[in-house]
Amino acid sequence: MDEEQKDATPRQKSSRDPDELRRRLEAWFTAKVGAAAAPRVGAVSSPSTNGMSSETLLFDASWQEQGGPCSGSFVARLEPETSDVPVFPTYDMESQFRILEVVGRHSDVPVPRVRWLENDPQALGARFFVMDRVEGRVPPDVMPYTMESWLLDADPEQRRHLQDSTVAVLASLHSIPVAGADVGFLEFDLPGATPLRRHVENQRRYFYDFVQEGRPFPVIDKAFAWLEEHWPEDEGESVISWGDSRIGNVMYDGFDPVAVLDWEMAAIAPREVDIAWMIFIHIFFQDITERAGLPGLPDFMLRGPVTEEYERRSGYRPRNMDFFEMYAALRHAIVMARVFARSVHFDGAEWPDEPETVIYHRDVMIDMLGGKFRSRDAVG
Repeated sequence: MDEEQKDATPRQKSSRDPDELRRRLEAWFTAKVGAAAAPRVGAVSSPSTNGMSSETLLFDASWQEQGGPCSGSFVARLEPETSDVPVFPTYDMESQFRILEVVGRHSDVPVPRVRWLENDPQALGARFFVMDRVEGRVPPDVMPYTMESWLLDADPEQRRHLQDSTVAVLASLHSIPVAGADVGFLEFDLPGATPLRRHVENQRRYFYDFVQEGRPFPVIDKAFAWLEEHWPEDEGESVISWGDSRIGNVMYDGFDPVAVLDWEMAAIAPREVDIAWMIFIHIFFQDITERAGLPGLPDFMLRGPVTEEYERRSGYRPRNMDFFEMYAALRHAIVMARVFARSVHFDGAEWPDEPETVIYHRDVMIDMLGGKFRSRDAVG
C-alpha cells in the first residue's frame, strides 16, 4: 500500500482563505436579503473526509425577517480555482443547481433544497450555488469506510439495509421521464449516435485532452480499446444519470439516505452507468483495504444483490455489467490520474517513472482486461 493511501491526513483542496471567504459571503448575503435584515455569516469550513472536485463551504447565517430572527445552516458549492489543478476541465454550477431542482421536483430522491444560484464570479471569485444543509453521516473516503467507520462497525443486516435503500435511490432517479423533465442541458454536445457513445467520447476527450499531458497510461489506452471491442448490441434505455453514484456521496440518517450529493458528473446515460459505478467504487476501496491486510467488507455491494434489488425496485434487469464495470474502472482511473496531479500541485508529490502506478486499482483493471471481474466472481 502506498504511503499516500496510509496517510489519513486530509489533502489540501483549495488555496482560498476561509476568513476572506466568510467576509465576501456575508457581503453577498447582505445583497440578497438587504442590509436592513442585519445578516451575519458565521465561520466557514469545509468537509475533510470526502470530495476532491467542486469546493464545498459549510456555514451558518442569521438575519431578521418580518421583525423576527431567522437562521439557517447552508452549503455553498463553488467552482474551483483554475490554478488549483481542478479535477474536471469545466464546472457548470448552473447545471448542478438545475439538476437538483429537477430531481427534487420529479422524484422522491432526497436532495437538499437549493436556495440561490450566483453566476457572477465577482462575489466570491467563482460561480457558486447555495443549498440547505442536511444533517446526517457519510461513509468516509479518508480513511476509507472499509478500514474504519460506522459502516464497518454496523451489523450485516444494517449494511444490507443501507445497500438496498441506496439502490432504491438509483431506481427512483432513473424513473424520472427524460422527455418530460427538461434535462436537455445534461446531454453532451459531442459526436456519437447514442447517449452512451457521447458519454464515452466525453471521457475520451477528458483524458487525452485534459488529464494525460503526454504521460503514458497503457492501462487506460487498453481499457478504451476493450470497450470498443465489447460494445453492447443493445445499450438500453438512457435515463438521468447521477454520475458519481456512490455511498460516499450520500448522507444517511441511521442507514437510510437523507441527502444525495455531488451532481457535477450528471448526464444522460444508460441505467447501468450508475449501477456499475456504485459497485466498482466499493471494489476500489475493498481492494485497497485487502492490500493493507485488513478484511474490509467483502460481502458488500456485490453485483448479484445490487442488480437483483435494482430489478425488484424498478422492474428493469441490468445487463452488460462487465462492459459497464469496465467503463466505471476506466472513468475512475482517469480521475485518479488527475487527483495525483493535484497532489503534485498541493503536496509536492512527484510523478513516478511509470505514471500509471498512481492508479491504485491498476491491478484490478488488468484483471478485468483479462476477463476477471471481481464483483461477478464474488457471487459465482
